[in-house]
Amino acid sequence: MENTDDSAEGTAENGVESTVESGITPGGDSGAFRDVLASNHVRRGKPPVHFADMTPEMRLDAAKALKLPKFRVKQLANHYFEHLSTDAEGFTDLPAGIRASVAESFFPTLIEPIAQQQADEGTTVKTLWKLFDGAEIESVLMRYPNRATLCISSQVGCGMGCPFCATGQLGLTRNMSTGEILEQVRIAAAAMRNGDIAGGPGRLSNVVFMGMGEPMGNYKAVMAAVRQICTLAPGGFGISARSITISTVGVVPGIRKLALEGLPIRLAVSLHAPSDELRDELVPMNKRFNTTAVLDAAHDYFIASKRRVSIEYALMRGINDQEIHSRQLARRLNHYGDDWVHVNPIPLNPIEGSKWTASKPEDERRFLEILHQAGIAATLRDTRGSEIDGACGQLAAKMQSHHPAA
Repeated sequence: MENTDDSAEGTAENGVESTVESGITPGGDSGAFRDVLASNHVRRGKPPVHFADMTPEMRLDAAKALKLPKFRVKQLANHYFEHLSTDAEGFTDLPAGIRASVAESFFPTLIEPIAQQQADEGTTVKTLWKLFDGAEIESVLMRYPNRATLCISSQVGCGMGCPFCATGQLGLTRNMSTGEILEQVRIAAAAMRNGDIAGGPGRLSNVVFMGMGEPMGNYKAVMAAVRQICTLAPGGFGISARSITISTVGVVPGIRKLALEGLPIRLAVSLHAPSDELRDELVPMNKRFNTTAVLDAAHDYFIASKRRVSIEYALMRGINDQEIHSRQLARRLNHYGDDWVHVNPIPLNPIEGSKWTASKPEDERRFLEILHQAGIAATLRDTRGSEIDGACGQLAAKMQSHHPAA
C-alpha cells in the first residue's frame, strides 16, 4: 500500500525524517484502471512535520534537539490532545523563553480556514481549508441531537474518477499528511467544546473518512491518524474506534490490510451498483477490483472485526435505482449470509453540469422495500448539507470567496 516513489522521501528542517506519498493506489498507475491525476499531482513539496506526524520516539528526538527534558513532550501531548490547543504562547507550564521554538518545531500551521458555510440552522458547517502549499480541501461538521459527526478529507482531490462525484472530477493532487488529517479533527473538537456550533457546548463523537479522497490510497497516514483519534489522551483524542468510519470505493488490498489492524472501525464500501457491467461505468476502480472481489473482502472484514459493513449506494434516476437493481443487490449480499451489512441508499446529490440526477421518491421507497423484504437492513441516508454542497459526493473545494471564515 505504501508509495514506492523514492524521490518523495526527504528530511525535514528539524531533522525529523518525513515521507510524502504520491497517493497512487496499488496498481493505480497501470493496467485496466489508473488513478486520475490532477495536472499538479505531487509537485508541491512536503508538509511541515507536526507533533501529530511524529512517533513518540521522534517527539523525544525533536525535544532533545531543542535541549528540552523528556517530560516536556508529555506536556505538549496534553496541550494538543487534551486541551485541543497548538497555541504555544498560551502554554503557561512552559518557560516563556522556549514557547516560540516549541511552536516552530512541533506545531507549524498546517491548515487554515478560508471560508465557512452553514446549513440546518447552524448545525451543519462546511469549512474550506487552505493547506501549507495552497491546496484546498473541505470538511463538514454535522451536529445531531445525540451525536456530532465530522466528515474529513484524507487527500487533496481524488483519483478514483467516479463520474457522478464532484471530488472525483478534480483528479488527485496529493496525499495529506497525518498532521493535516488530525488538525481537522482537533479544530472541530475544539469548536464543539467551545460551543461554536449551534446547540451550545458539546463533544465531537464520530469521525468519518468520507470527505475528499480515497482513504485506502493514503493508508499509512490515515491509519496513523485513526490510532491517534481513538487513543485516550494524552496519546490521542479519545474518540471510540467504534465511532470511526473509513470509506472506500473498493480498494481490496486496503480492506484486507484494515482487517488485520485489530480495531473495531466501521468499514463503508461505496458499491453503487450490483453488477460489474454497471459498476464499471459508475466506479472505474471496479475494472481492477470487481464486485466479487470487493464483496469477498468486505465480508472477510465483517468476520474479522465483528462489525457490520456499510454498503453505500447512491441512487441515480433510471441508472441503478430500479427493482431489478435492488433485487440483484439483495441476492449478491445474501449470498454471504444474514445480517452482515447495513445498506445506505443515498439520494444522489447532483453536481454542476452532471447528467446524473436523483431518483424519484417512489423509486427510492421501492428500492428500500425490496431490500427489507429480503431481510437486509437498509436506511435511506440523510442528504444533510446538500444546499451548501456539503453532502456526499459534493465536496470540491470551490466555495465562493464571499463566504468569509467564521
